[in-house]
Amino acid sequence: MDDPVLRVQSQLTTRDRVLLGWLYDHGVLTSFQIAQALFPSLDFCQRRLRTLYRLRLVARFRPQRADGGSYPYHYVIDQLGAEVVAAGRDERPPRRDHARVERRRWTSSRTLAHRLGVNGFFTDLAGYARTHPDTRLGEWLPEATCQRLGVFTRPEDPALVRAYQPRVRPDGYGLWTVRGVGVPFFVEYDTGGEQLSVLTGKLLGYRHWFVALGRVWPVLFWLHSAARERNLRRLLADMPLLVPVATGARDHAAAAGLCPAQAVWAVPGGDGQRSTLADLAVWVADARDLNGEAA
Repeated sequence: MDDPVLRVQSQLTTRDRVLLGWLYDHGVLTSFQIAQALFPSLDFCQRRLRTLYRLRLVARFRPQRADGGSYPYHYVIDQLGAEVVAAGRDERPPRRDHARVERRRWTSSRTLAHRLGVNGFFTDLAGYARTHPDTRLGEWLPEATCQRLGVFTRPEDPALVRAYQPRVRPDGYGLWTVRGVGVPFFVEYDTGGEQLSVLTGKLLGYRHWFVALGRVWPVLFWLHSAARERNLRRLLADMPLLVPVATGARDHAAAAGLCPAQAVWAVPGGDGQRSTLADLAVWVADARDLNGEAA
């Protein structure tokens, strides 16, 4: 019997496989995000996406704008694409309704804008790395993967560490590498819908997690406006620094033509200068550096 997974393998490029893996793991990406991250031009990207769509590796939908018109195509994994990814990872094949469930999830999801925002943060990093050979987005993990037991542990860690259940739910985890120096980080993508006290309240959960792991990484708050960032920074200035934190505002970055890899990050107690993501490598440390507390 003809196996469609085997039949399509010879038509896939390395870039196609990266894209399919992202859609499988992260749910949904717009054509603009895909072009930014992986292609030299939007036109080239759209032609390739049409080919993958005809091969039934990806599916797409186009939400309507409330004020008329429509958004760009939003791409999700199709069933064959999910089977290709699972086969490439030597995993069990996905359920037969995997693609249908995922498509329905995102076409009707109230959290679509949030997910696209989180994914846009990482595709911006990938796009920067595409044009800057000394940088690389080494890892990109979604919220659900961050919650799995043992994802951030090492084989030599005690069983209690490997079984630790985090008290926070990061919107994503990444590993940004510049000239061989890696910066692991967690992202909190803010839409403005929560009280700022809710954001600062998450820091205690991160502290407990880092102490359990024995390692400390920056927590990045990516806020929707510079005004909200200023208000959050005022709150942070009045409380103990439980974990390394950096804040950035999307409207400020957009106005300056900058992305999360660049100098958009402010640190509590800093001199007002913005740091690049690579600059935050100084905060990657042993958990005993958290006010002298041992892991």
